[in-house]
Amino acid sequence: MRKSLLVLLLWAPFATALIPPPGPRLDHTTQQAIQRFLLHNRIFDSPQDLDNAPYIIAAGAGRVLGANDERVHARGNLDPSQPIYGIFRRGKAYTDPRTQELLGVNADDIGTARFITAGDLSTLAVQRITQEIRPGDRLLRAPSAIALERLDAAQPGPFIEGTIIDIPKGVTQIGVLDAVTLNKGRRDGLVEGQVLSVIKTGASVRDVLTGALVKLPDARAGTLLVFRTYEKLSYGLVLKASQPLAVQDRFETAAKHNE
Repeated sequence: MRKSLLVLLLWAPFATALIPPPGPRLDHTTQQAIQRFLLHNRIFDSPQDLDNAPYIIAAGAGRVLGANDERVHARGNLDPSQPIYGIFRRGKAYTDPRTQELLGVNADDIGTARFITAGDLSTLAVQRITQEIRPGDRLLRAPSAIALERLDAAQPGPFIEGTIIDIPKGVTQIGVLDAVTLNKGRRDGLVEGQVLSVIKTGASVRDVLTGALVKLPDARAGTLLVFRTYEKLSYGLVLKASQPLAVQDRFETAAKHNE
């Protein structure tokens, strides 16, 4: 018995070393950043998908604006069991920077409303607005929750490279816990939980002695976690950044380079 116990104790460090390391640890702050972002940001694979959503006709007194707790009327397939709807408006269309293919459409966050009554004209009470509500604004149910344990457990996939094409919150420089839009999605093999390296293209400088242009080496500048995938686009969250990141920076899966 003692000999068996001794063997187990001696073997334990080696057995532990054989266990693959876990994926990126999602602390509470990171989880909150992901869930908060998804409440107010949405992508549709085509404009028609957004155009088929329920829409607002007018506010309570026939006006266009909806202030907090004001009633708005809407048409479309609204589910009375869904207590809260997001109010969205068609935003920018995303195209691939190389092929110009339409990749999807962003839905801009306008606010939220609470469901009150159903009918040919359903009634909702406005809870939050970021700007004036207009007729034609779309009502979207809450997005499906992300299985955070899946983000931690995702395995490396095939080598994929692409480009950061947008910063949804509208800033120009990207830092830690900022979300970005990527020009690759499910069809390209990206899965939620994958970790990507961000590559900044080396600048071209002029050699002061020869006058020739010299391209500086590309440099790894940060790490992204893919947390929501669509057919042709994805959202990534910046986990690390050694310098400010920006739109047009490249990314690649960690299969080619080890961090």
